[in-house]
Amino acid sequence: MSALTDLPAGLPVPEDDGAADHLRGMHMPHVGLRSTGGRDIDVGDLGQRQTVLYIYPRTGRPDRPVPAEWDAIPGARGCTPESCGFRDHFAEIAALGAGVFGVSTQDTDYQREAAERLHLPFELLSDSEFTLTDALRLPTFHFEGERLLKRLTLVVRAGGVEHVFYPVFPPDGHAEEVLAWLSSPGARA
Repeated sequence: MSALTDLPAGLPVPEDDGAADHLRGMHMPHVGLRSTGGRDIDVGDLGQRQTVLYIYPRTGRPDRPVPAEWDAIPGARGCTPESCGFRDHFAEIAALGAGVFGVSTQDTDYQREAAERLHLPFELLSDSEFTLTDALRLPTFHFEGERLLKRLTLVVRAGGVEHVFYPVFPPDGHAEEVLAWLSSPGARA
């Protein structure tokens, strides 16, 4: 079992604390986030197509152990498996006309390492300044002195939040959940 790509059994399941209830229907702010592709992406101007913004706390690195305390935080563990799920289902999501971006508060250089190592066919966006986090009042938590995003996914279309997935669990099956929602008749309207 790989420490980063496989989820251990018995992880605590996050509960819906209502911290994302305000997001559905919100207008996306014009915030430029640096991408692993070396460009700034205005999340308020993603176009008319549906765009999946899967938001995660942080990806691990193979040269650093996963802290035992991390597994005790409901919903924290699983950023790498979640990203791999979106990688593995990217062609199907794209075939439905939707785009995909991953979003975390890690800096672009850190994200670039993960994007290259995991062979992600989409860009990761850095909100290291918490501009998007604060503008949307995204749910966060603190770990080892860092402020991190709670795991959630926004489906954005025409500058507005069309759908919110929160809480997300298990993260390794989340891309399939998003794909099923995107494939549903109501989502294609």
